[in-house]
Amino acid sequence: MRIEELPHALPTNLADDLDLIAEMTADFARSLDIEETLRIGITHITSRMDAEAASIFLMEPETGDLVCRACSGPTDVTGLRLVKGQGIVWRAVNRNATELVRDTGNDPDFAHQVDGKTGFITRSVLCAPMSVRDERLGAIELFNKIGGGSFDSADRRVLQALAASAALALINARQAAAMAEQQVMRRELALAADIQRAMLPPERPAEFPIHGINLAARGVSGDFFDVVELPGGKLAFAIADVSGKGMNAALLMAKTASLFRCLAKRLDGPAAVLSAIDAELAETSSAGMFVTMIAGILDPAAGTVVLANAGHEPPLLCCGARQERIDDGMPPLGIVPELFAQGCPESIIDLNGGTLYLFTDGLTEAGNSHGMLGADGVARRLMPHRVRPAPDRLRALVSQIVDDGMTLKDDLTMVVIEDARQTPALYRQFQARPASLAAIRAAVAQALEHLACPPAVIPDVVLAVDEACQNIIRHAYGGGEGDLIVQVRGDAACLDIQLIDFAAPVDPARVCPRDLDDIRPGGLGTHFMRMVMDDVEFLAPPPGAGNLLRMIKRMGGL
Repeated sequence: MRIEELPHALPTNLADDLDLIAEMTADFARSLDIEETLRIGITHITSRMDAEAASIFLMEPETGDLVCRACSGPTDVTGLRLVKGQGIVWRAVNRNATELVRDTGNDPDFAHQVDGKTGFITRSVLCAPMSVRDERLGAIELFNKIGGGSFDSADRRVLQALAASAALALINARQAAAMAEQQVMRRELALAADIQRAMLPPERPAEFPIHGINLAARGVSGDFFDVVELPGGKLAFAIADVSGKGMNAALLMAKTASLFRCLAKRLDGPAAVLSAIDAELAETSSAGMFVTMIAGILDPAAGTVVLANAGHEPPLLCCGARQERIDDGMPPLGIVPELFAQGCPESIIDLNGGTLYLFTDGLTEAGNSHGMLGADGVARRLMPHRVRPAPDRLRALVSQIVDDGMTLKDDLTMVVIEDARQTPALYRQFQARPASLAAIRAAVAQALEHLACPPAVIPDVVLAVDEACQNIIRHAYGGGEGDLIVQVRGDAACLDIQLIDFAAPVDPARVCPRDLDDIRPGGLGTHFMRMVMDDVEFLAPPPGAGNLLRMIKRMGGL
């Protein structure tokens, strides 16, 4: 039995149609310029389907109009705008169905005015909508079959396939463009964040009387703080919060920060600085945007702060267990310039050994399901950390907020201003482990040299501190790890050295030197400490600490 071969070749027209659809689909998929691809595609479609002219209309997102983006034929109608509901194209889009009009003279929706403007005579129309699911993107429209005939059902099927392919390509191209734009925006935001961080003051040693921290709720921040050194040893400082979020707030923040840095060096006092910034912002800033800001000057020698407040969160003054909010202030900057033109009040604050805290509402409004932190919550959370050096105190407070699951609804900025007269020559936190001992010895030696201690005394005092730190690591922490604060105060006549740890409290009665004839390990370090130092005693530790060892060295008898 012989099996006859069956014909397997497609009809010529169908093969050509499939080739055109495949070619257009590949072009759309590869294209980086979708409109250029549409212009090339409409030329191929016009030729393949024997049309006298053709157009591709896309829906404009802003207006909802259909606008011609590409065309082929004797007249150029690129840019032609069809308002909603006008013509056969809109009928195809609204119905989401291909429209075949064999005689435009009998179609009530045919727009004769377009022919009137272009001089082109439209006899028949084939229009297929471009859509993906329920999203209408536009339509492809063919005009007049060459030779005087009319488009037929086969033409309808081909155009439907081409319109579907074009719609998918357009969706993909728009998504790719949106992703590329997002990547550009992310790079720009990262660059803006880097610039902002560069505008913040550099981190200074723990002994410096002013420290700050800034966290952005988004990529860029509308907050800032700054410290400017003035002649005579005084320090100008500021903290500010720009209304709103995002790039606009960041730009206004940069402008305000630049104005402060310039004016703080030229004008006399924080009130004059705020008044000048207010005048500039009222004249040039965007409508509806404003800045809350505190500016001040610290006199380290006198332990006083001159403060001016423009609508900002009231500062918190902490002196021991006493806490006081400084509520004096004016409206925010950039709102009522005539008020600042009449003068801005200033407050004079005696730190009296205490600490002044400034913060933005990003801190007070941090919260969780139990509510916002608030100013009282900030004060409560500061207490356990007040024995830490200022930089560590700020980081510990922010870390605790994050660890407690509180979300930052706004940028967070905080500034600490301490009484420089109470600032020790060394006040630094170390990790309580053997690897830290070399750094502790170096820091203590540098502090003693800064206090002009006699050179002959420095090595013995450094060794005494080293022995005490070893005891804390071995015995208080039991060989484990923890934190250790080393504080050195005094002058050339008397040294006051305190070591604060956060281990379990020890019994001072059990910490005593052994007889020198007893050569068993341990105990001789304590003997050496008491031999070098005049007083060695355990004191009641500050709140939140475990133990406080105090050592006094008097140099008057040397």
